[in-house]
Amino acid sequence: MDRAAYAERIVEVLSGEHGAKVGYPIGLCEVEVIRTEQVGSGLLRITFGGADLAGFHSYVPDEHVRLIFPDEEGVLRLPEKDGLSLSWGKPRPVSREYTVRHFSAEDRELSIDFAIHPGGLASEWALKVVPGTKIHIAGPPGGVVVPKTYDKYLLAGDITALPAIARWLEWLPREASGWAFIEVSGPDEEIPLDPPAGVEVRWVHRGAAEPGTSDRFEKAVRTVEVSAGERVYVWLAGEAGVLKPLRRWVRTDLGVDPKDYLIAGYWKRGVADYDRDE
Repeated sequence: MDRAAYAERIVEVLSGEHGAKVGYPIGLCEVEVIRTEQVGSGLLRITFGGADLAGFHSYVPDEHVRLIFPDEEGVLRLPEKDGLSLSWGKPRPVSREYTVRHFSAEDRELSIDFAIHPGGLASEWALKVVPGTKIHIAGPPGGVVVPKTYDKYLLAGDITALPAIARWLEWLPREASGWAFIEVSGPDEEIPLDPPAGVEVRWVHRGAAEPGTSDRFEKAVRTVEVSAGERVYVWLAGEAGVLKPLRRWVRTDLGVDPKDYLIAGYWKRGVADYDRDE
């Protein structure tokens, strides 16, 4: 898709009735760490900069990039540019997927919030990096573009989805209304948010339960009731197993059309580099 085509498609979806995925030209950037910042006790924000970001694309909250790492033998393999896309080849380069938290084209700065957890490749890397550290970032390959004309928005996820939810809440019109449910371990993982006045934010504390094992999140989300005739957009993300029963609830109990929701398994307990389930 050329530049004019995808730009026109974004405008078309924004002015339409339903959300839709829109692809962008997929870039490969070499960037360096500019600064790091703790965000609550569970997220570490890393801001990257570099001349390659002059061609970076970012338009909507649901965008992801892949950070590329050396393999176990220390060999760095990179995807190759293939027109407006990338060819990953075999063996596939080692990478991990993360949400675009913030991008400033003017400053050429890209921020990513890392959910810190023991044993994670990217998490361990994020804890050790210092300004000046370089890394390659691929993407985003596109994003889900959602009209700002729904009656209500339901956003929900665990701490891995918190960066995207935070961006969603900033992106929505100030007159928007709906709900945002975020599962965290406790108050120390809560962070400042900027929701429209009509969006109710509810932090769900799972306490001592391991991530992806508590049913408190599911029960909290299920308290949402939608009035007859209301057009609702639903965006859910987090541990795949936790989301499974909510998929059925969104389709049957809420009666939401497939064009009006995105439910993404960002991770799965016991699986490294889980391929997103949507």
